[in-house]
Amino acid sequence: MSNSGIIEHKVKRGIHPPLFALWAAMASIVMMFGSLTSAYIVRQAAGNWLEFRMPDIFFYSTITILISSVTLHTSYWAFRNGRKNLYRLFLPVTLILGIAFVVMQYQGWQALYDIGVALDGNPGGSFFYLISGVHAAHVVGGLFALIVAAIYAFTLPYNYTEKRRRRFQLVLHYWHFVDILWVYLFLFLLIQ
Repeated sequence: MSNSGIIEHKVKRGIHPPLFALWAAMASIVMMFGSLTSAYIVRQAAGNWLEFRMPDIFFYSTITILISSVTLHTSYWAFRNGRKNLYRLFLPVTLILGIAFVVMQYQGWQALYDIGVALDGNPGGSFFYLISGVHAAHVVGGLFALIVAAIYAFTLPYNYTEKRRRRFQLVLHYWHFVDILWVYLFLFLLIQ
């Protein structure tokens, strides 16, 4: 206790352990996708590679996931700034956009199949399905985190606490991560 009668608290410095664990997990996911895209390049150079035009639905899904990052960041900003209604509005909007992204990915796979690019056919198609499918699985994991965040938003009274902010921050970081990862994968698949 200081002379002025105010209790002094030690400020913890450094990264919060769950956030560090999330970043470590994201680093391993980056390495996995780095391996997949490297294998794609090596296999493509070996020949017998099916060239095909990416269906337009993948462009729309990319725009959708980019917008979902904006809506989630808006919800996080609103949570931090006491804007309860905006916080509660943009969180489910993000969830809906995330679901729409996964649905559009599925529609993209159907469009690929319709033009003769089968999952078990040429390696070019197989790699496309594998890379986009594994990414979609990670987005589904993010959707579960968004569902939990939405449950907290609508069942708990609005109360800004550091614990709730950190939980929301984990969701935000992961969602931005799968967004940025998809943009990389989309551009990679587009130009290959």
